[in-house]
Amino acid sequence: MAEADFFLPPGQPGVPVWLQPDLRLVRADNPSPFTGAGTNSYLLGRGAVVLVDPGPDLDAHARALMAALGPDERITEILVTHAHADHSALAPRIAALNGARVLAFGDALAGRSERMQALAEAEAQQGGRLGGGEGVDAGFRPDQCLADGESLTTGAGRITAIHTPGHMANHLCLDWQGHLFSGDHVMGWSSSIVSPPDGDMAQYRAALLRLQAGGWQRAFPGHGAPIADLPGRIAALLAHRAAREAAILAVMEDEGLDLPDLTARVYGDTPRALWPAASRNLLAHLIDLADRGLVRADPAPGPMARFSRNR
Repeated sequence: MAEADFFLPPGQPGVPVWLQPDLRLVRADNPSPFTGAGTNSYLLGRGAVVLVDPGPDLDAHARALMAALGPDERITEILVTHAHADHSALAPRIAALNGARVLAFGDALAGRSERMQALAEAEAQQGGRLGGGEGVDAGFRPDQCLADGESLTTGAGRITAIHTPGHMANHLCLDWQGHLFSGDHVMGWSSSIVSPPDGDMAQYRAALLRLQAGGWQRAFPGHGAPIADLPGRIAALLAHRAAREAAILAVMEDEGLDLPDLTARVYGDTPRALWPAASRNLLAHLIDLADRGLVRADPAPGPMARFSRNR
């Protein structure tokens, strides 16, 4: 499949597309370097419909989702893969219009690893800030929390939650009829941003390995086209992260480099407008490498630290 096919889901923004007889896609009109062609919202089933990822709080997208329903249909459940505003912010409005309940792993801070929480607190005590929070829907609160492995019986069939932290701590993938809704954890058009403390590279990699072992072949991501070869895409993402690690270690010097220096060296061929996001991914890698004993951080891993390679 060509890169353009990965990037662009079928149809036009706001126009429902039937991906299969019981699955509709409505794409939000919020394209950007970080959302690709826009956020994918999915309508599962007929009659009593399940909505996966209501999307950004845009009037046009709210109208498009409601217009996609038939005359005798309503949304009964809204499942949110994670609390980034481009996925979750429209949930309260759609819930109110349909009398639907909103389900997710938890609020925007749910599932954060002890390691990330400790780093954030340590940085704050030193007067700094670990960063993160980009695009987070801080006020998101589901009506019901779904635990890892919990199944939900709906009018569209059984849906099972798989907790996949990494891109965001409260991230869920969803199993439905043997297909996977992969949110932002696995996408065809791009790798995921992992921005500490909301993101955790060790958790991201572990969740990829878990999904790789799960037997799913096809996935419907939060952005971009459906993924026909999920195992192959996961293998490519794992290889990408391994190559990025190798590049980081290759440019490190004994005297230590700070995050801006490392960003310029590792992401020198990336447009400078994307360097802030790249530096967040880089910090996630550096924290993980430090925890594995491959690099040293002075002082603790964080935006102001200097990093050098352990030899």
